[in-house]
Amino acid sequence: MFQFQITTQKVLRAITIGTKSTMIIGALLAFYQGRFLMATEILIILSITFLPLALGKQFQLKIPHEFEILAIIFVYASLFLGEVHDYYIVYWWWDVVLHTGSGLLLGIIGFLLVYVLNEKDDINLDLTAGFMGLFAFVFAVALGTVWEIFEFIMDSVFSLNMQKPMFNDPSGLTDTMCDLIVDALGAGIISVLGYGYFRTVERDSFLEQWIDKFIHENPQLFNQTKNNQN
Repeated sequence: MFQFQITTQKVLRAITIGTKSTMIIGALLAFYQGRFLMATEILIILSITFLPLALGKQFQLKIPHEFEILAIIFVYASLFLGEVHDYYIVYWWWDVVLHTGSGLLLGIIGFLLVYVLNEKDDINLDLTAGFMGLFAFVFAVALGTVWEIFEFIMDSVFSLNMQKPMFNDPSGLTDTMCDLIVDALGAGIISVLGYGYFRTVERDSFLEQWIDKFIHENPQLFNQTKNNQN
C-alpha cells in the first residue's frame, strides 16, 4: 500500500511537471514568434498553477497531490488549451466538459469548507450529512453562476467572446444554460458522494478517500474526538 502511494505521487508529480513544462515551452515559442501578448497570457496562466501551493503555505495547509493536480489540469485545459489554443472553438464539447469539471472541483471545495466548519469546536455547529451535501451543491452552483455573470459583463463591456455561441444561438443564452446545467451535474455528483461519506463505513469513492487524506494531513483543522468517531 505504501509503495502504491509512492508510485501515485510520482505519477502526479510527473503530470504536474509535464503540464507546466508545456506552458513554458509554449511561452518561449510565442516570444520567438513575436506573439508577445500570447506569451504574456501563457506566463500568467502558468503563475495561476502555483496558486494551490501558495495558498497551502499561506494558510498552513497540506494539500493532497490529487487536489493540486486536479486544479492544475483544470487551469491548463481551460485557459492554456481553451483560451490560448482555441479549443473552445475547435471542439464544441470542450466547454461542457470543463464546466462539468468545475462543478466537481467547486463541489469538493464547498464540501471541505463546510466540513471543516462543522468540526471546529469554537464554531459549535452540528450539521447533518444531508445539509453538508446540499451546501456543497449550492456553493458550486452559486460560484458557477457568478462566473456566468462575469462572462456576460466581459462580453457586453469589452466585446469579448467568453460566451461561446452554441447550436446556432448567437445570444449566448444556450451556452450559459448548458454551462449551468453541467455545473449542477458535477456539483450533484460531489454532493451525493459527500453524503455517502457520512452514511457508509466503507471509503470506496475517490472523494471519500481524498477527504480522509485531507483530514489525515491537516489534523489541526479538525476536532480529533469527532474524527475518531468517524
